[in-house]
Amino acid sequence: MVTAPDVSSEVDAALRAGGPVVALESTIIAHGMPWPQNVETALAVEAEIRALGAIPATIAIIDGRLKAGLERDELERVGRGGRDLAKVSRRDIPILVARRGTGATTVAATMIVAALANIRVFATGGIGGVHRGAETSLDISADLQELARTSVAVVCAGAKAILDLRLTLEYLETHGVPVIGYRTDRLPAFWSRDSGFGVDVRVDEPDDIARIMQAKWQLGLNGGLVVANPIPEAFELPRALIEDAIEHALRDARAQNVTGKALTPFLLARLNALTGGDSLAGNIELVRDNARLAARVAVAYSALSAE
Repeated sequence: MVTAPDVSSEVDAALRAGGPVVALESTIIAHGMPWPQNVETALAVEAEIRALGAIPATIAIIDGRLKAGLERDELERVGRGGRDLAKVSRRDIPILVARRGTGATTVAATMIVAALANIRVFATGGIGGVHRGAETSLDISADLQELARTSVAVVCAGAKAILDLRLTLEYLETHGVPVIGYRTDRLPAFWSRDSGFGVDVRVDEPDDIARIMQAKWQLGLNGGLVVANPIPEAFELPRALIEDAIEHALRDARAQNVTGKALTPFLLARLNALTGGDSLAGNIELVRDNARLAARVAVAYSALSAE
């Protein structure tokens, strides 16, 4: 039975040398973007990380094996598989491993595999959270509980705008997860730079983020951190436009009885259609920007750990 991830030779060499490595999720490839833009974006994101002196480790489950660092053919397999691939969170990992299945990892599952491989920094688009209407549906992403328990820093553009951001922040606070704003005092909302909510602390340099990570874990305070990095200003979409599109997409989801793990991919696809492709373009740019910041944080954390 598998007890540790299969680590690519490139990632393994970096980890053995104490070098900077950045984990990347694969659900954004399979379920977040259409083919072939998904693989093109994944390769571009990996290139951004390498250009800044870190090593990318895209994570997935392939034929029952936990993978940290995908080869080109494995990336394409995930991209072509798209929504036909399993969407893997914590509860799904043992099932796919036992059945030798293939799946794309969510934020939660990516954090688990990253931690098993001793990778401390992870770049994604936006984290999951408390869904709108969770007071009755109890629809809360497993990403939040994973952030409470797994010691990985997650660089993101905040939580996805389709969520209840106030309740998401409340959940993170209750579970002791710091929400760090990178060069901002405001929580970004994926396509918008300001959600209307604040962050726990503003940090202006990657070195400071690395020091917070080190202090947290050296104190024995297990669990992750959210590093909220606003979408580049040139690609921001007006909050009113996005909010209208979200309400439209939510009505469509209710009409079609779309719930559970199918809800987020459905909403993202509807938003892309409703915004004429602008939401997908923004998604791609924010992921690339998050990868750049994550690489800088990983480099700083690696240097700090070496000291």
